[in-house]
Amino acid sequence: MRAVLYDSVGSPDVLYVGDVPAPQPADDELLVRVHATALNRADLLQRRGAYPPPPNASPILGLEVAGEVVHAPNDAPFARGERVMAVVTGGGYAEYACVPVGMAMRVPESFTWEQAAAIPEAFLTAYLNLFVLGGLQAGERVLIHAAASGVGTAAIQLAREAGAQIFATAGTPEKLAKCRELGATIAINYKQEDFATIVRGATNGRGVDLILDFVGAPNWSANLEALAVGGRLMLVGFLGGSKSPVLDLAPILTKSLRVTGTTLRRMPLPQKIALTRAFASFAMSRFQSGTLQPIIDRVFPLEQAAEAHRYMESNQNIGKIILRVD
Repeated sequence: MRAVLYDSVGSPDVLYVGDVPAPQPADDELLVRVHATALNRADLLQRRGAYPPPPNASPILGLEVAGEVVHAPNDAPFARGERVMAVVTGGGYAEYACVPVGMAMRVPESFTWEQAAAIPEAFLTAYLNLFVLGGLQAGERVLIHAAASGVGTAAIQLAREAGAQIFATAGTPEKLAKCRELGATIAINYKQEDFATIVRGATNGRGVDLILDFVGAPNWSANLEALAVGGRLMLVGFLGGSKSPVLDLAPILTKSLRVTGTTLRRMPLPQKIALTRAFASFAMSRFQSGTLQPIIDRVFPLEQAAEAHRYMESNQNIGKIILRVD
């Protein structure tokens, strides 16, 4: 099968399309003919050698797939030819991928392969951090950083559907406009404005109940300032670095804050399956009705994976970057 490969870690130029054997599914896995996949920041880190795949995961890049079932266990609720989408621990940048049966979700009838590929990783990550771990409730306030990213645009929509008030940060007028369009009440240009000051001013000094942060160290102090008493900080990534020269723990104690870090990729499979079922119950009817929508910035053919990586590194995208496999 064709797959995006690399022989050494480094810049996007190390990526190329080559031929490798197709994966062999385990007894509890589907074999899926992949039609589209999507980029994630983890792919960039893995390509650079900074985020090795978990044990027993495919070394091929790619954490989500959309495609058709070509083989299924006899007791699986999916038949050959059905359209599915799923998070995988690796192997998405290829013509075939193995998907645990419990992780597969049916593609909404009207959706293209590209739309389906834009859903799994972004929406499951957002759902996990907003609701399963973050405990977001109707009427609460949430601050979403990097809100024009794939996960960010998913999080805005999910929080909107849950009845939360949404604050969003992004770095360009175009990104801020998209955040407002999707449901953000207040959109903050983090390059020009102090988000903690704006949040506290807009909430009469109370702050927000939940923060989704993809930036890391540069936001640490301001995040604690922006949180309300009893607030929750979800650390989803470290785009700005993971080490802060100043670490003041006092607000965590004095404001009874909770700080949680998680990575979807390394969650135990039973937990990921439970997450997938909960998300599907919440979201699939909303995708069918158009209330929720995957946000796609650009689509690249598989052969242009290097160009797609360079584009993601430029931080221009609003929503997901897709690789079309066929």
